[in-house]
Amino acid sequence: MIKSLVKDFIDESVPAHPDAPERSPLVVYGDHGLCSGVSNRVQRMARPHMHSQIEINYVLDGSMTYRVDGRDIHIGAGKFTMFWGMIPHQVVDHEDATMFVCLYVPMSVFLGLSQLSRLREAIFRGAVVEATQTRDSDRDLLTNWHQDLMSGDKSLTEIVRDELTSRIRRIDRDGWRDLRHQAPVLPHFARHDGDGILHVEKMARFIGEHAHEDICVDDVGKASGLHPNYAMSLFKRLTGMTILQSITRHRLDIAQSMLIGTDRPAAHIAFECGFGSLSTFYEAFERRFGTSPVAYRKGLASVTA
Repeated sequence: MIKSLVKDFIDESVPAHPDAPERSPLVVYGDHGLCSGVSNRVQRMARPHMHSQIEINYVLDGSMTYRVDGRDIHIGAGKFTMFWGMIPHQVVDHEDATMFVCLYVPMSVFLGLSQLSRLREAIFRGAVVEATQTRDSDRDLLTNWHQDLMSGDKSLTEIVRDELTSRIRRIDRDGWRDLRHQAPVLPHFARHDGDGILHVEKMARFIGEHAHEDICVDDVGKASGLHPNYAMSLFKRLTGMTILQSITRHRLDIAQSMLIGTDRPAAHIAFECGFGSLSTFYEAFERRFGTSPVAYRKGLASVTA
């Protein structure tokens, strides 16, 4: 049976490794696709966390404060924001009864939007992007997306994907800004675990941008200025995942998006996503999604027909 593209988002955060420093960010690695946070109520987070998706927030009522990259970033009602979850982030404050819609978007969706090169680059570099022009319809649109994604209906999920893509393209056209530029670095801020998080961020960004290319563990380590052996150890300790596993996951994210959005043969997709052989692609895909790429695509076609 093909696993659902939509799963209720449950905060399955666990310390990345038993030996991870107590204040290191928790890491969430789910196999869900495009999905919505279950709760609309904003709550404080005890510690920073990280996840592999692009996070979209729309504040319905009230206001909230994220701590990102040593800055306190305030988001008010009616604001549409986006950032990459691999940048450690934490809700540190909010008005009473603040409500929002929180969406988790696979990075493959953004990788497929080649025309958004500047916006994508900013997000992968840690920007907290806010749309400079909001629309009266945004509140209803985001609320409907939340309801559709929570329904578990695959055909509705595809509609949300299309509408969301169009809204992001509109934001890129109408204008956006990086909220970090308006928020000074906190004077008492010190990165958790020294420079370790900084190096892991660099490695995660490099993987996200180059997973579809012929890269290896050594390339990822060099991108962060570390010896490959130390890079592997640090990445595993702070994310709970090996560098190779992360590369494979990103390649599968891209493959999943291409299976959904294109009619390219599975063999072509395998190599375009960076897999060295068709057999490796099939094995990795079946381990993660429980079915072959061809059967996955046929299952989607039967749902949307």
